[in-house]
Amino acid sequence: MNDELITERRRVAFPQVFGYLRHVTGGLVRHAALVDCLTDYCRRHELALCGVFTDRDATVAIRSPAFVGLLDALELRDTFGAVVPAFSHLGPRGIGNERKRQITATGTRLIVVRSLKPITESAPSRSTSHNLQPQGDT
Repeated sequence: MNDELITERRRVAFPQVFGYLRHVTGGLVRHAALVDCLTDYCRRHELALCGVFTDRDATVAIRSPAFVGLLDALELRDTFGAVVPAFSHLGPRGIGNERKRQITATGTRLIVVRSLKPITESAPSRSTSHNLQPQGDT
């Protein structure tokens, strides 16, 4: 992990996050653009994007392979949260709400890059040293 000086008084590591995408339409260029969106957001908000899990199947299940991979990654020590381009990437309303619940149940945060208002879904934090408030940039 790369420690960067982000205050004059202490060295802190960039909080580690994992991305999640539901990418069932479009080609590699669209997928690359979505990954770039997450990468840019994380860079601007001093987050370390450690990986991106992508579901490509048009059928939506609460426990898809990529989503289970995300949940496993969120259980890793020092993981701050999950980042998605938009809430819709979690799936239709019922499934999306359940996935949001499962993410926050890991004790990490859900960060939504594009939303109508800035949101960070908090969960009981495993690390109290970080206080991020995403700006909802597009």
